Amino acid sequence: MRPTEHPAPTAPDPDAWDAARGEAALARLGEESVDHRFKGLPPDAEGLTVRELAAARRSLFTGGFTTPVLTLSAEALDHNLRQLAAFTARHGLALAPHGKTSMAPQLLVRQLAHGAWGITAAVPAQVRVYRAFGVRRVVLANELVDPAALRWLARELAADPTFRCLVYVDSVAGVHLMDQALRAAAATRPVEVVLEVGAPGARTGVREQATARQVAAAVAATTTLRLVGVAGYEGELPDADAGRVRDWLHTLLATAAALDGAGHFAGLPQIVVSAGGSAWFDVVAEVFAELPRLRLSAPVLPLLRSGAYVSHDDGHYRRLTPFNRHPDEGGLEPAFRLWTQVVSRPEPGWAFLNAGKRDAAYDLGMPVPVLVRSARDGVTRPAHGLRVTRLADQHAFVAVADGATEVEVGDWVALGMSHPCTIFDRWQLIPLVTRDGTVTDYVRTFF
Repeated sequence: MRPTEHPAPTAPDPDAWDAARGEAALARLGEESVDHRFKGLPPDAEGLTVRELAAARRSLFTGGFTTPVLTLSAEALDHNLRQLAAFTARHGLALAPHGKTSMAPQLLVRQLAHGAWGITAAVPAQVRVYRAFGVRRVVLANELVDPAALRWLARELAADPTFRCLVYVDSVAGVHLMDQALRAAAATRPVEVVLEVGAPGARTGVREQATARQVAAAVAATTTLRLVGVAGYEGELPDADAGRVRDWLHTLLATAAALDGAGHFAGLPQIVVSAGGSAWFDVVAEVFAELPRLRLSAPVLPLLRSGAYVSHDDGHYRRLTPFNRHPDEGGLEPAFRLWTQVVSRPEPGWAFLNAGKRDAAYDLGMPVPVLVRSARDGVTRPAHGLRVTRLADQHAFVAVADGATEVEVGDWVALGMSHPCTIFDRWQLIPLVTRDGTVTDYVRTFF
């Protein structure tokens, strides 16, 4: 497949998504009433359903929307979904994108429709959202030691034989707590676990091969857990560069081979080997290409978990995306625009916008002005010479350089932002906007 070719979206794999359950849940989103709960939506739309408002196809700029309002580009979103689907297909990888990025079931289902194997979660509450919308394959990328959550998981597995949930383990203590809770819950299906491999100074995961063997042995001693593979996250490695990530990935593969050699994967139909955030998935693809050389006892599921690609951004991931290193593989487009309004020009060189920390991500850099739409003539121009210097709760401080794009009180300013994981969570209902400004749908989030 050439980089310019993208697979057309199809229906999700029925092994990954319960269409009847999921479609019914998605339909209910359209029946929600538009009201004061949702920032930026037209006040005169109160009482309409989300579906009715979407059918009206209002203009973002003249359809009654109030600022600040976060939008997603329909074209950029579609492009990004196709790009990572094409990348994983070219490199023989399965994809379980991290759903914590958006927590938007409409987007998760679109990711599944573009070939995702399943969806990754960080905490049990996210798994519950996925299940409510029919997701059948989940990776819970954390050790789960909460008895209440384990009781729920045991019930969910017992009630639905098509549900598959892979859970991390990285300690003997964690294995004992899981086993104790699952036995108390009278679990009828063993929980599939993958051993998490970390590195000194990094985040979670075993640091040494001896610990890996101990944790695997602890799992083998239970009837409530079944070890099905290894996993880890390279994005938190100290002073990460391609070489360090590559070395860590080889450790991950060596751990899989050692555990298989010790018989811990005996009888499995498939062995899971998983890694990959949104900054190093090219190196993951490179090293995972070596998996056949390990000659493991069962076929391998090489599982990538990148999630930020779905919206991309104008800062952190724009700088770090592997497509910068491999432009021949394609590229991603920032889908977010936070439309704000100039509410004050109190002195030369400064403009103040009506959006701040309550609306915009700022943990990985200040928002960046990208467009200015004039209140006088409705013309949209690139934003030059404008820089957000800091944010208050509901104001952005914008330095206006000499020769900058003219901004006046009442003008709309579009901000690009960094870090999708802290953008989505500030907005419950996000307009999906086409290039000409038409709002075609609304994306619901669950944080």
